[in-house]
Amino acid sequence: MNIPNFLSLLRIILVPVVVIFLIQGSYGKALFTFAVAGLTDALDGALARLLSSQTVLGSYLDPIADKLLLTASFVTLSILGIIPSWLTVIVISRDFIILLGIAILSMISVPYVINPAFVGKVTTVLQISTILLALSFQAFSNDVSYDWIRILCWLTGLFTVASGLTYITRGIKIINTATLKEAKK
Repeated sequence: MNIPNFLSLLRIILVPVVVIFLIQGSYGKALFTFAVAGLTDALDGALARLLSSQTVLGSYLDPIADKLLLTASFVTLSILGIIPSWLTVIVISRDFIILLGIAILSMISVPYVINPAFVGKVTTVLQISTILLALSFQAFSNDVSYDWIRILCWLTGLFTVASGLTYITRGIKIINTATLKEAKK
């Protein structure tokens, strides 16, 4: 077990802590815990590269930890009525479609490499920002206008859809390329 993998595991462990704080209405604690989890995300990748300690386990743990944290946060905040449920549906649907695409490529034995698209990276930043701003609004409601959260939710929704379409297009191209190669044999 190396430090980056430990940080990814720590992020997974923090997921139920964030949800418990949200359920209890302890928004300041939830905000702090979410921010610490986000810091572990930044640190694990940086340390893995800096220490040349990238592992196969880490390549699975890191995105799993990210998805667990974001999904649990979106679902809980949506159930509590803090963010719109339509945004949660879009976020989860995109991730499900990506996982379904990966499963299909694996089932039909098509080789693929997952490279994050720029729009996907922007989407992740927007999703994290949406949660942070929503938590900040709940913890310090006098300091943050809910209009900013509304705007950010729409922007996050648009980028989430755009990134989902980007990954669908990439998946179709991978399948078409593999089909053409197979047909030429």
